[in-house]
Amino acid sequence: MTLIRRDFLQGAGLTAALTLISPAALRAEDTNGWQSLRDRILDGRESVEGGITLDLPDLSENGAQVPLGVHVDSPMSAEDHVRAIHVIATQNPAPEIGSFHLSPHLARAEVFTRIRIGTEQDLLVLAELSDGRVLEQAALVSVTVGGCAT
Repeated sequence: MTLIRRDFLQGAGLTAALTLISPAALRAEDTNGWQSLRDRILDGRESVEGGITLDLPDLSENGAQVPLGVHVDSPMSAEDHVRAIHVIATQNPAPEIGSFHLSPHLARAEVFTRIRIGTEQDLLVLAELSDGRVLEQAALVSVTVGGCAT
């Protein structure tokens, strides 16, 4: 009998754990300053949920290399475009994953990268638009082996 790793993990109860959540329902405590980072990015503005699509694996076996794709619905014209995309990990020792600054010269408002996350946590993405609005989307992400040293 051959034991396949995927079958073992599923049998052990480690199932898919990527779940889109309402940003208002973030469960993480602000032990690493992620909320103050969010407040600094918002700079007194209110965020609006939606308009952002996150592409993440259901379950990442290695928290040191979790692929992330972010797509923001935008025409990317001179009058209406995404200025920046910010990624925050609510439970990492250093919550600021990255900030990507975009210009209207791009055909699409999307970024692809690999991130490090230490444990199951909420991932928060903020997109700053040229008209001053901020879009927000969050997702719960699980990993089998954490990628951050504490």
